[in-house]
Amino acid sequence: MHVPLVVLGGGPGGYAAAFLAADLGMAVTLVERDERLGGTCLLRGCIPSKALLHVGRVLAETREMEEWGVHFPRPTVNVDALRARKDKVISTLTGGLGQLARRRNVTIVRGNARFTSPNTLEIAAATAGGASQTLTFDHCILASGSRPARIPAFDIGSPRVMDSTGALELADIPESLLVVGGGYIGLEMGTVYAELGTRVSVVELTDTLLPGADRDLVKPLQQRLEKLFEKIHLRTKVVKLEDAGDSVRVHFDGPDGPSVREFSRVLVAVGRRPNSDGIGLESTGVNVNAKGFVEVDDQQRTADPHILAIGDVCGEPMLAHRASHQGKVAVEVLHGEPAVFAPRAIPAVVFTDPEIAWAGLTENELAVSGRVVEISRYPWAASGRAHALGRTDGMTKVLVDPETDTVLGVGIVGPGAGELIAEGVLAIEMGCSARDLMESIHPHPTLSETVAFSAENYFGLATEIYRPRAEAAK
Repeated sequence: MHVPLVVLGGGPGGYAAAFLAADLGMAVTLVERDERLGGTCLLRGCIPSKALLHVGRVLAETREMEEWGVHFPRPTVNVDALRARKDKVISTLTGGLGQLARRRNVTIVRGNARFTSPNTLEIAAATAGGASQTLTFDHCILASGSRPARIPAFDIGSPRVMDSTGALELADIPESLLVVGGGYIGLEMGTVYAELGTRVSVVELTDTLLPGADRDLVKPLQQRLEKLFEKIHLRTKVVKLEDAGDSVRVHFDGPDGPSVREFSRVLVAVGRRPNSDGIGLESTGVNVNAKGFVEVDDQQRTADPHILAIGDVCGEPMLAHRASHQGKVAVEVLHGEPAVFAPRAIPAVVFTDPEIAWAGLTENELAVSGRVVEISRYPWAASGRAHALGRTDGMTKVLVDPETDTVLGVGIVGPGAGELIAEGVLAIEMGCSARDLMESIHPHPTLSETVAFSAENYFGLATEIYRPRAEAAK
């Protein structure tokens, strides 16, 4: 069978590309090995983890309300009901995607695909007894995504050693859990299990949690997690895992020397790797770099004229919203439009408690580039809304070009940071000045005010804090 356009992968980037192509009148076939659309994000990533994090936040609030004189009985958790509700969220959304595909006349082919030439896919049946088929195409948008990175030495054959997919299945609420890796996946899942009653420890090889995020954003989170988690081991390496039957024996090597502890379960969350191997890209003209990422230009084109690539398979940051945007760019390019993927800001959000979000330039990047930028921080201790919520540990900052006052970056830590960062993204994309943010009237009392107030603070004009500066008159 020959098709004009095939999209390989039904995740956020793949289905966004397929749906837009159909909306623009293109005949499109979407190949997906899973029975449901949605990819890692919807089926075993973003959505189920955020559903469980919501439960964790509610459990935390039952404790926090004691400061207000409101006392709840200790919550009990029905794991079967919790798992069923999480699965219902997933099934509702995947069902909706299936309906949208049918209404758009997107042809869906189920199976495991492999390139056998630059314009041919061999699709093996996803189920035993199914028929394989050959698909030729004019163009393919590769959206094969990524998978959890593995450490071979940790593959000890025990179901008690999990990756993020296994952790989200929520087989039980273990008595204790070790999270290997202090990145966003490990901290989010560690938060979920800790709120459900598990004694959680985290081990991180570097000297800080969330190594890619700015330190001032991480600090409030780390202080909160030090109370929520049983132990946080920094500058510590997991040397070996051993199956101890009803537990996992873990050998550490840290600042205090070697040690051994046992945990009911271990979650290995040390990043993700692109799904560029095992799909026959060697039979095409596509270039894959040393890290396994497919190389693309700013129009998502690969070195093979028949193939474009989007999402996790073509580089970092591995974020669903980046994949979706790239998918739309790729389709517009094939449709003959002068589209390019050139965002000024790609927001990143860590959905812990508090949340951390940033967009545009970061202080970590400035330290490498040496670019001169002025940073204005607004502590939520000066926010009436934060006091009303009992969450004054947050902070909003803006990174500003001191010569033009242009907003180059925004960082937020606190409840709802993931929602608040959108204003920062818009400001950066539109080339707004700090004065634009300051003079845009924000509703009171809200946490969104802190974005405007951080801009006011840049000029030394914030009402609730005093920060004199020589340039305040400009």
